[in-house]
Amino acid sequence: MGAKIQVAHTSALDAEVLDRARQLLVDVFEGDWTDDDWEHSLGGVHVLAFDGASLVGHGAVVQRRLIHDDKALRTGYVEGVGVRSDLRGNGVGARIMTELESIIRAAYVLGALSSTEDALEFYARRGWRNWEGATFALTPAGVQRTADEDGGIYVLPATAHLDLAGDLICDWRDGELW
Repeated sequence: MGAKIQVAHTSALDAEVLDRARQLLVDVFEGDWTDDDWEHSLGGVHVLAFDGASLVGHGAVVQRRLIHDDKALRTGYVEGVGVRSDLRGNGVGARIMTELESIIRAAYVLGALSSTEDALEFYARRGWRNWEGATFALTPAGVQRTADEDGGIYVLPATAHLDLAGDLICDWRDGELW
């Protein structure tokens, strides 16, 4: 598919485009897309795919700090990746991810994301590595285990040296921590 790709920071997108992106993700995730999920996608760089005037795909990378091996790693965290259902399998998602991965490699020491079951193979084929170790979150109450996330976190090493069997701690945010 010859979708037109637009790359822009949240601040460069008008409210109408952001509303369309949010609605696309509500549709893609069949209503399982919360206000917190949308908030997590803001403040970074968006990759938008258009078919004519129709927005058909979205992904974003935002900065987070992940802690591994006693180091806070500047991480490009991928959020809100989705493609309209009738266009899946046509390369739109791959084109969005290519742009996001390029941003990660240029600006961060690590890329990370939390994947749905349906997308695990997609990310693995792209070179994302499954985090094999235990996951945690740095919360207002201290470091807490996030065992439900084990096996669903994927990383894309840029320059960081990682022990994939080690512990990985994410920074705090409202809603889903990973």
